[in-house]
Parts: sequence; C-alpha cells; structure tokens
Amino acid sequence: MTLSERDKKHLWHPLTQHKTSPDTLAIVKAKGVKLWDESGKEYIDGISSWYTSMYGHCNPYITSKVAEQMQKLDQVVFSGFTHEPAIQLSEELIKILPSNQEKLFFSDNGSTSTEIGIKMALQYHFNLGNERKVMLAFEEGFHGDTFGAMSVSGLSVYNGAFEDHFLEVVRIPTPNGENNPKVLQSLENLIKENAIAGFIYEPLVQGAAGMKMHDADGLNAILRTCRENGIIIVADEVMTGFGKTGKNFASEYMEEQPDIICMSKALTAGLLPMAITSCSMKIFNAFYDNDIAKGLFHGHTYTANPLACTAALAGIELLNSEEIQQNIQKVIHSHSGFLEEIKDHPKVTNPRQLGVILAFELNVEMERYGNLRNKLFQHFMGNGVFLRPLGNTIYILAPYVISQEELQKVYDSILSALEIF
Repeated sequence: MTLSERDKKHLWHPLTQHKTSPDTLAIVKAKGVKLWDESGKEYIDGISSWYTSMYGHCNPYITSKVAEQMQKLDQVVFSGFTHEPAIQLSEELIKILPSNQEKLFFSDNGSTSTEIGIKMALQYHFNLGNERKVMLAFEEGFHGDTFGAMSVSGLSVYNGAFEDHFLEVVRIPTPNGENNPKVLQSLENLIKENAIAGFIYEPLVQGAAGMKMHDADGLNAILRTCRENGIIIVADEVMTGFGKTGKNFASEYMEEQPDIICMSKALTAGLLPMAITSCSMKIFNAFYDNDIAKGLFHGHTYTANPLACTAALAGIELLNSEEIQQNIQKVIHSHSGFLEEIKDHPKVTNPRQLGVILAFELNVEMERYGNLRNKLFQHFMGNGVFLRPLGNTIYILAPYVISQEELQKVYDSILSALEIF
C-alpha cells in the first residue's frame, strides 16, 4: 500500500474538500529547492512550501545548528524561565527589524502571531481606559484561521460558518495610486463613525488574495492617518518578512513604521513551527503595571522552543550573508526579465513583481476549463514544478538558493501553460 493510500484512512488535510479533491501526493525527501515523491519523481519547489524554506530544504547549516542545540536543551517552559537561544534570537532579530521595535512575544504559527497582535491592540486601549473595540483591516486581507485572525480577514470562503462570532471590523480598499485620495477619505469617515483600536494589514502584498500588490505611498498615508488618530498599527509580515520583498521587511518601504509586527513562516526557515509578535515600548508599557490583570495573558506550551529559536538564528545569519543577498538580487533581476518577456502576452493580465514575488492573472474563460486552478496545478506538477495557483493567479515565490537553470524550468512550465490554456 502506498503512502497516499494509507493517508486516506485517518488524515484530514488543511484547506481541502476531501470529497472533490484529488489524492494527496506523498513527499518522501526534500533538499535545496527540490522535492521527491514516493515514486522518485522530483519537483522544483516554486513556492518554498508556503513561503517558509527560503534558504532551501534541509539546509545543512541550519540543520547542523539545530542538531547541536538538540543535545543541550530541547524544550523548557518559557513562563518563569528563559534560555540562550531565545535571548540571542531577540538580540539578532531586533537588529534587522524596524528601529522602533523593542519587545518580542513568542507563539507557534502565523495565525497566532496575528491573533496576539490584535489582542495587543485591543488590550492596549483597554488598559489605558479607552473605549475602542473596533478593528480596521483591508478588503480581501487574510491573517489566519483563529477567531481574531478570521475576524479581520476579508476572504469569506475561509470564514462563512463563523462570521456571527467575529470581532467588530470595518474595512477599506487597498490603495493603488489612483484611488489613494478616496481610500483616505473613506478611512477618515470610518474614524469619525467608529472607535477604532487598531489597523491590521499585509504590507504591500496580500498573499491569499492572489499576491495582490498595493501602493507604498498610499499605505504610508493610511499609516500616518492611523497614527495621528491613536490607532495601533499592526503589520502582518508573516508572508512578506525576511527578504521576500527585497528588504528584510516590507514595512521598510514606508516611512511610517508599525507599532506591532507579526512574523512566522520564513522566521524559522521552514524547519520548525514558531512565530513572533514584536512591538514598540509604547505598546509594552501599556501592559507594564502593578495590576496583574493588565498583563498579556496569552501563552503556548512550545513558546520560544529552543530548537525553533536556533533555526531562526541560523536563518537570520544566512539572510544577512553576502551570498544570500546576492542570490536575492539575482532572482529579482531574473524575474524582471521574465515579466518583460510575458507582459504583452494576450493571456497575461496585471503582471507584477515585488522582490522575489512574481505574479500575474491568466486571462482565459475559467468556465471553459472547469476547475482551472486544479488543472494548472496538475500541469505544473506534470512538468516537475510545484506551483500552487490561487484561482487564475499564477505566482512564483521560490527559495533564494534557486539556480538560474531551475528558475528557467519554472518559467518554461509557465510559458507552456500560456500556450495550452
């Protein structure tokens, strides 16, 4: 019996309607940018396994550091205890975060990092005696699957059964340059009508919405207006963080910096689950009190796991290296050339790029192909390339260590799709 056949007996997979979805594919090995299935076929991981393994799978530098740490300290409670990997990680991460970030709160995954960011924003005002209970978010944003994160997300396919239980949220469109004045006016109206506590947003790229990109100047104006009106600014950098946009964090493209930043995914280089929510001293000070109830009472068993902290430390070291920074620039340059090649193709709509993120919409009659997304996925996998289209949006977010030859194979699989569909 194959792994895929054994899988069916007990496993329930994420984001999957099992009645209509094809069988799962069993992956038995990963190295660098490659994945291998149980039949021995190899695939280029063109999306870094959901934007995590940015330095390649099973990176020997990272795995050796974690293996060494595993012999010293594997796990310890982080409430009342501390340890060297967490302390060292705090010191190194603060160096690459925006300069106003001072404190780090650990959790387990991207959704909980945004959940904590939302709780920080709401409790900040609660602790100060402010009657502010409304969150502000972008239309079509996605921030995770826990209740607070779902509340501020705007993709109803994820949230339908739970919407009666959500926090109160108001929304504005993303700025695209042309609509910036209208977005600002909408924001100002919402501020007058609602007691808004915080604004949570994916800076410059909305991942789950289809790698939709928005205008940095427009976002900066929104952040400035929020700050002027006492609204806590929460940047969800779970997808965009750690070099993907060409900077360490997408927030660096704006002058106005967030009060809170949410991180996960590439934080631990795809090796182990962990998340961090960082904040400024202004936020931390609102919780620093003789009244125990003003503390942030949120915790997870594996908070600041020493092994995950060690993986994150090794990842930051690689991110800071000259080799990885050069690789990032090579990928950026290569993507620019590919976009130039396809931008005038009749089936390509809205070609766009930010850093190593490349995306466009496939301009075809979707009804003609039934489930277009699944057919595209099967086409790419048949060509030995793991790309995971979002509807008719095709995107690349490959590991930084990908070679030009491997990138060209990804490009060629897309070019063939443009001819077939």
